Amino acid sequence: MNVVNLSAYRFVALDDLPALRERVLERASALALKGTVLLAPEGINLFLAGPREAVDAFMAWLRGDARFAGLGAKESLSEAVPFGRLRVRLKKEIITMRMPAIRPEGGRAPAVDAPTLKRWLDAGCDDDGREVVLLDTRNDYETDVGRFAQAVDYRLASFTAFPDAVAADRARYAGKTVVSYCTGGIRCEKAALHMQELGIEHVRQLEGGILKYLELTDGAHWQGDCFVFDGRGAVGADLRPSGERA
Repeated sequence: MNVVNLSAYRFVALDDLPALRERVLERASALALKGTVLLAPEGINLFLAGPREAVDAFMAWLRGDARFAGLGAKESLSEAVPFGRLRVRLKKEIITMRMPAIRPEGGRAPAVDAPTLKRWLDAGCDDDGREVVLLDTRNDYETDVGRFAQAVDYRLASFTAFPDAVAADRARYAGKTVVSYCTGGIRCEKAALHMQELGIEHVRQLEGGILKYLELTDGAHWQGDCFVFDGRGAVGADLRPSGERA
């Protein structure tokens, strides 16, 4: 498998969107990358695929902008590029929640990394002895493909329904540590901030989402595959496209 599939995002204030779009489009096109890059006042969200050298060159170029220095990424491999073309789009939000008061670019909610979450799940509690509740912030068709065991699933038709769903269910999380998760980290970051605004005390987001969890752990406590928004459809716990597994 010689195609690198890259997923990355960062909440950071951007005020030069049209010019930035042109620079990103020019650089990604020159490297023959395919996929989607979303740019909004609140940050960047990208899904790109191509050969290793091209992907690395693009990320090195992007990180040359101080706003994206240290931008983390999730990687997986496939035999073919799962995108038909390259798109660089300007949006109001890089992930639509329609809660203008939630501004991740102004400060993150606390996070838990993948190895620590696995250790908590193995132990049945966090380091302070609190019960850990996993909260899936994805849409219902994504959770149908795979999810963490015993995770709360609100059967969302879209992420815009999340704020009302969790607000009506706040009592569930009293005295517990709630860890929000999603595919790559972007939705669960906004979700964690919203839960803090609701007064839910012990909130964490899963750093890097499901993809980083599967990359850094043995996949324990994960059930099924992980839905991805490209031609692969889903990847397994080994991050290989579901259709390419024997």
